Amino acid sequence: MTDKSPPSVNLAALMDANQYYSKTFDQAELKPAPTKHFAILTCMDARMDPYKFAGLNDGEAHIIRNAGGRATDDAIRSLVISHKFLGTLEWFVIHHTNCGMTLVTDEAIGDLLEHDLETAVHNGECWVNPERQQSENTKPGSSLGKNIEWHTFTDLRESVLNDMNLIRNHELVPNHIKIHGFIFDVKSGRLSAVED
Repeated sequence: MTDKSPPSVNLAALMDANQYYSKTFDQAELKPAPTKHFAILTCMDARMDPYKFAGLNDGEAHIIRNAGGRATDDAIRSLVISHKFLGTLEWFVIHHTNCGMTLVTDEAIGDLLEHDLETAVHNGECWVNPERQQSENTKPGSSLGKNIEWHTFTDLRESVLNDMNLIRNHELVPNHIKIHGFIFDVKSGRLSAVED
């Protein structure tokens, strides 16, 4: 089976942008250890730019992103590496308002994936798979999604507190690491502290 889809406009734009960037790139001397000795765990939401909202430049912090900004096993793995080998001493857990992970449940994600692997749509009440014809480029749904913990949540403040505690109490996290929690407001750009 050959892919008959048209060339990617995004791929071409990315390569053009990289050509321009590489001509002016002057940071080859940066070290992998962040100069401000901290890491941010936050959501992958495209409305958030951790470098901008935290006033950072390249090389100053580690940024770890996933759906919801959750303290998953892999996120904690990255934080532990960030400290153990690259010297971070302070970590920030930052979730945000209007997060898509509050609009769905783990069960609903499993059900949607079992039926269809293509992009779902939100109908104003819930996520649904739109009716579409199967083509040679689409794979059938899979029940594997029912066996994955997707880390959805309903209470934003509680999710930050839970993740902070999960990280703080992890066997591989030293007691002296400072862990802070925040909520980013996607309408104002402001960070609000979550105190435990």
